[in-house]
Order: sequence, then C-alpha cells, then structure tokens
Amino acid sequence: MDVGNGDFMASVLSVILPVFALILLGFICRRLELLGPTAASEINRMVVWLCLPAMLFNATASASWAHFWEPGFIAAYTAGTIAVFLITLIWRWRVHKSLADASIQGLSASYANTGYMGIPLCILVFGDAGLQPALISSLIVICVLFALAVVCIEVALQSEPSLFNAVRKVALALLKNPLVVSPLLGGVWAASGFSVALPAQRVLDLLAAATAPCALISLGLFLAHKQVGRSDGSLPLVALKLVVHPFLVWLLAYQILDLPPLWAHSALLLSALPTGTGPFMLAEYYQRDAAVVSRSILFSTLGSLVTLSLCLYVIQLHP
Repeated sequence: MDVGNGDFMASVLSVILPVFALILLGFICRRLELLGPTAASEINRMVVWLCLPAMLFNATASASWAHFWEPGFIAAYTAGTIAVFLITLIWRWRVHKSLADASIQGLSASYANTGYMGIPLCILVFGDAGLQPALISSLIVICVLFALAVVCIEVALQSEPSLFNAVRKVALALLKNPLVVSPLLGGVWAASGFSVALPAQRVLDLLAAATAPCALISLGLFLAHKQVGRSDGSLPLVALKLVVHPFLVWLLAYQILDLPPLWAHSALLLSALPTGTGPFMLAEYYQRDAAVVSRSILFSTLGSLVTLSLCLYVIQLHP
C-alpha cells in the first residue's frame, strides 16, 4: 500500500469535500433563487439523456475486455453488490408495496460511487495497479447493477394483464431508455474494432465529464426544497451500503474466494464507498420519491469517512 493513515485520510477528505461542495453549491443556488424550482429536474434530465449516456458509451466502447477479465474479483464484487440490492429490494417492496420505489432504494443501498471517488482512491492506495479493479467495478455498477434496477422499474410501471404484452412493452421501454441503449451501443462499437472519430470523441468526453458535477448540483437543488415523503428511511439504506455491502464483499473476497491481496483489498475498499448519484437520477427521471435517496447519498458520503478508515485498517492487517 502506498500511503499511511494520515496521508490516506487527508486524501480521502480531498476527494469527499468536492462532493459536498458541489451539493452545497446547488443548495445555495436554489435557496438564493439563482436557479428556479424546476432546475433540479431539468439538470437531471440533461444528465440522463446526454451526459450519463456519453459516459456509459465511453466506458464500454473503449473497454479492452481481455484486460478486464478477472473472474474472482468480478464474482466477489458482483455477487456482494447484487445481494445487497436484492435484499433491500425485497424488504422495501414488502414494506411499501411499490416495486419501482423498492428498486430505487435497493440501488441506493448497493450503488457505490466507484467512478467519482473509487478510481482516485484506488490509485492513491494501490498505485497505478489500483486503476484496473476500480474500472472493473465501475463497469459492474453502471452496466449490470444500474441496468438491473432499470429493468425492475420498467416491469413495475407496466399494468398490462397479458404476460406477452407486458414483456413486449418492457422490452420496448428498455430500448428507448438511453441508460440501457448507450452501453449496449458502446459494446457493439468495441466489438466492431472501429475507433471513434476524434471530434466525436471530444464531444463524448465533454459530456461525460459533466455527469458527476451536474448530478451533484442537481442533488443540492433538490435538497434545498422542503421535502415531503418517507425521508425517515434513509439511515437503514446508509447502514446497508456502508456496513452490509463491504461485509459481504469481504466475506467473498477474503474468506470464500481467497483473492490475491490487490484484488481482495480493492474489492473491499470499493464496496465501502458511499452511494453515488445514480439512484437519485433514476428517482427524478421516473418521478418517484427522491427524498429518501437524496439523504442516503448525503449521509453515506459523510459516513464513508469511518468505513473507509476501517477498510484501511483491514487492508493493513492483510498485506
């Protein structure tokens, strides 16, 4: 490992503080009425239709699949992540009787901020070798977990009594969803062997770079509103994300699969990250209750200072 405790915590703060700063900027802009009451939704729509699809396309179009094939790490991180998603989904579905809301809250409990926080932290702790597991986990989160949540939401929104018609409508809805289509197109493009033309690549890069800041500002704008809804449900989601998720991944990576140190340590660190903005974007896009999700992102980001410190301690015990 490349850094000590003091350096690590200082660097963690340097990654987390900009997250809070962007949320705060959105909050202040709304409270000062520099941005109007519909700004959160409009900015989020821009992210969903332009910025995030560009990032998803880039992630899959430029992927070298042989380079990313680490079956042990993929199994540990994917299984732990999907398990938390399904546990939360079933629990919240039984409580609130809404599969769509349960899917978004399941995403809140399992969607780690691997891109904005995970990549710099893994490079900080493991050096250049940390980039590979961070990128793999990002692909798992945005191409597997995110897509699973979208499928569940689309299924929940269908009222068609005929199974065939319901499946057809869900399939059509998914084909119209930019968050599903863009990584698929990227995968097809990667398989074709063609490179993206330089001007088009620059457009994609600019849009992709705007994803995180726009989503965080949109979150701050939303938090500035007087919120109504089941906002008291955020702390259990935070506990699932910051405690249950890393515990399950630790169990799989260290005890069951016995991964090599780099991959086991990376899986643990990445699973202990706070909730990313993806669940909030989906809640806004599908016009579901976003109060619980927004607070879970905020509180998990703050709580991750503790979980990341504990993970560092575990990593030091298993050099």
